[in-house]
Amino acid sequence: MSKEEIRLRVWRLMEEKGVATFPKPITHRIPNFIGAEKAAQNLKNLPEYKEARVVFCNPDSPQRPVRELALRDGKKVVMATPRLKQGFLLLDPANIPDNRVFEASTIQGAFKHGRQIEPNRVKVDLFIAGSVAVAPDGGRLGKGTGYSDQEYNILKNAGSLSAKTPRVTTVHDIQIVEKISREEWDIPVDIIITPTRIVQTTKLHLDRET
Repeated sequence: MSKEEIRLRVWRLMEEKGVATFPKPITHRIPNFIGAEKAAQNLKNLPEYKEARVVFCNPDSPQRPVRELALRDGKKVVMATPRLKQGFLLLDPANIPDNRVFEASTIQGAFKHGRQIEPNRVKVDLFIAGSVAVAPDGGRLGKGTGYSDQEYNILKNAGSLSAKTPRVTTVHDIQIVEKISREEWDIPVDIIITPTRIVQTTKLHLDRET
């Protein structure tokens, strides 16, 4: 099955099963899903999350709860602006009132409460990506625009993260597929988090053995 066929199948299944949520239509988006908040809560159980002081997160809707969680836990959040048009924003919970954290976790609020930052001015401890589909071996598909791979490479080339920086995605269980073909430029994930479970990918296991 081609990458686009996998995307179309996942988008269709999410709609058919009633797990897709606003914004709609989810086609050609990183799809928001019922249970995104629970997936974010499951993130709290990761040692990699607990140890992180600075979390990178994509700007898409299903990861809004992740951004809110990190800010409430006192972590700084680096967020890519949509389509990287304005680079990266830094959200510092020390500068955000408690009653404005939810607002700050939205795209519009991030521009209001965050500030633009050059990638080489921050060290990212945890990289969180949005996904359309993921596989148990770490293979990942975005919506087809390549922005997550670009964001990762920009930060890596700037020295903000390394190959050892954990890469995580939060998705609905429906979004886990058997296999995704991977090109050399595709960035795999180490850990998949759903509303019901945490999956350590075989990619992570292999890295730990080498």
